[in-house]
Amino acid sequence: MSNIKIGVLGIQGDIEENILAIAETLKNLNLQGTVESVRYSESIAELDGLILPGGESTVIGNLLSIQGNIFQTIKKKITEGMPVLGTCAGLIMLSKRTYDKVVGETKQKLFGVLDVVIERNAFGRQHESFEVDLDIPILGKELFRGIFIRSPIINNVGESVNILTKLNDKIVAVKQNNIIGTSFHPELSTDRRLHELFIKDSVEFSKN
Repeated sequence: MSNIKIGVLGIQGDIEENILAIAETLKNLNLQGTVESVRYSESIAELDGLILPGGESTVIGNLLSIQGNIFQTIKKKITEGMPVLGTCAGLIMLSKRTYDKVVGETKQKLFGVLDVVIERNAFGRQHESFEVDLDIPILGKELFRGIFIRSPIINNVGESVNILTKLNDKIVAVKQNNIIGTSFHPELSTDRRLHELFIKDSVEFSKN
């Protein structure tokens, strides 16, 4: 099997943390592959998988809009089946619609490829961050430590969206075909199972 190529969108946010998580995951799975920060369309086009990291979704969207045609390239690759993992801000970017519980409807630029509606900052601001154990059956019986920092929640899902886990009846992780979205930050955990799920999807995509 040829080396798989994983990119982490290098605009803003938890870039290095995701690069480290993917490097560790490739090693744990005994897979040949590379991971790097990507910022240009040419790099995106060559990927087998892409991570949209946690950060500030409005800033990421605005910067993408002035980065040539990278926004369109990412959306095209996702619709063609390239696996993508969006965490926190990355989840927001993937969604079809998002709003803020304080300021209401947002006008930020979204990829619109994940059939969900997102409420931003649903758990409060930075000082209200927390960690909690989550039951995510697709990852096995062992609980997953979710790290929530200014996290959104998923308020509505389409028919093609599988709910992976909830926290107090609030949806905080989903999977829709080649797309995984989480409200929390798995890259800040030492548990690599969500990154493994994403990598395995990327391996399958690389065979096409």
